[in-house]
Amino acid sequence: MTRPLVSILDDEPEIRTLLSDVLQEAGFDTQSFGRASAFEASLAKRTPDVCLVDLSLPDTDGLTLVHRLALEQGAVVIIISGRAQVQDRVTGLELGADDYISKPFDPAEVVARIRARLRGARPSSARAGNTASFNGWTAHFDRYVLQDDSGSETPFSHAEGEVLRMFLDAPKRLISRAQMQETLGGAASESFDRAMDVRISRLRTKLREDPKNPRLIKTIYGAGYIFLGDVSWA
Repeated sequence: MTRPLVSILDDEPEIRTLLSDVLQEAGFDTQSFGRASAFEASLAKRTPDVCLVDLSLPDTDGLTLVHRLALEQGAVVIIISGRAQVQDRVTGLELGADDYISKPFDPAEVVARIRARLRGARPSSARAGNTASFNGWTAHFDRYVLQDDSGSETPFSHAEGEVLRMFLDAPKRLISRAQMQETLGGAASESFDRAMDVRISRLRTKLREDPKNPRLIKTIYGAGYIFLGDVSWA
């Protein structure tokens, strides 16, 4: 079985070495980079399963890189940063990161977060494939695109895909905030709630929903959300 590949992007050699050693011992392959340019060049050869990205990079803005990775690569993106302000955490999650770990960190926690995210990224055993059709749309989770009935495609991020997958796995059932936190591996917090609101809003836009009266993803105020589409998996 192929070991999952984790790319580590951090300008501190000590942190790169620490994370690489811990992750390899935990059963992952790793590659480490001190500059974004070298990391981005490596993406042409292989897309990693997980990207650990520091926001303070010497040659690019970390948040811009996170946004591009989330939209273009389909990898799990976890920010590891010394920026502990709530706004940095919220912004990172809004731009498509799957998780945010503040420095200093416990290496065992990083391993646990990665494993949790990879479990969430795998297809459920309850369905046969990785493609879902609903109400004139087809979601391709292998390519991270939404396709309408005319064949036009719209990309979505891994983080948006996790939310969409959650809805498509449980159509016409109420999903509470607590269930979202349990399913997506988040902790109850203002930043988690805001990130979920942003991801759902973006999914509605990509599904061309009327923001004032969405047909597919309905908000049940004070309770959660419900997906009203008819879903089939292939």
